[in-house]
Amino acid sequence: MIKYFFGIVLLLLVSCGNKEDILLPKAGKTIVKDVVDLSPIYIFFRVKGKDTLAEVNRKNSIITTNWILNIDKRLPLRLVIPEVMKLQQRKREEKEHRNELALNYYSYADSIGKNLAFIPFTQVYYKMEKPKLINAIYFRKNNTIQVNDVKVAKSKLLEYLNKRFVENPTQFAFCFDKECSYGSYIQNMVFIETIILSENLIAIAKDQEYVY
Repeated sequence: MIKYFFGIVLLLLVSCGNKEDILLPKAGKTIVKDVVDLSPIYIFFRVKGKDTLAEVNRKNSIITTNWILNIDKRLPLRLVIPEVMKLQQRKREEKEHRNELALNYYSYADSIGKNLAFIPFTQVYYKMEKPKLINAIYFRKNNTIQVNDVKVAKSKLLEYLNKRFVENPTQFAFCFDKECSYGSYIQNMVFIETIILSENLIAIAKDQEYVY
C-alpha cells in the first residue's frame, strides 16, 4: 500500500514537471487503516533561496469526499497549519454540496505494521497562539514535553497528570512548538491517541489545538 501511494505521488509530480517526492511521516501505530471515497491533497516541501515553502496542490479535492492530506514531514508547523486551516475553512463553509459524513485525515506510514495509516482531524480547530487561562501540555521542538512550567518525560506523562491533577478536574490544551516538524507533530498526535486520561482529567485535544 505504501509503495502504491508513493507511486501516485511520483506520477503527480512527474506530470507537473517535477521529480520530487513527498516524504511521509512515520509512526509505530495505526490509528485508522482504511479510508474509502477519498480525495488526495498534497502539501509539498519547497526551497526557494534560503526560504522553505509549503506548496499546496488540491486540484483533485472534492468537497463531498473524505480528504486525505499528504504532507511532507520536513515542513515546520508554522507553514503547515495555516494551509491546513484554509483547507478546513473551505470545506466547513461549503453549503450547497456539504457532506456531514466526509472527514479529514492526515496520512502517515506505520513503520511497525508496514502500511499506510491515517489520523482524523476533522473536528480540530487550530489557533496560532498561546492558550489563555487553561493548563497546557506543550510539545516542544527538542522533543520534550512541558506541562505548564514543568518538564515531563513522554513515558511519564500520563502518570504525572494522574498524580498531579487527580484531585481537581482539569481541562488541558494540547500545544505544539511552531518550529516542530510536521513529522514530529504526527508522531505526537499518534502518541496522544494512545493516552487514556483518568475520569477527572478532561483533554480538549480533539477539538482545539494551539501552535505557537
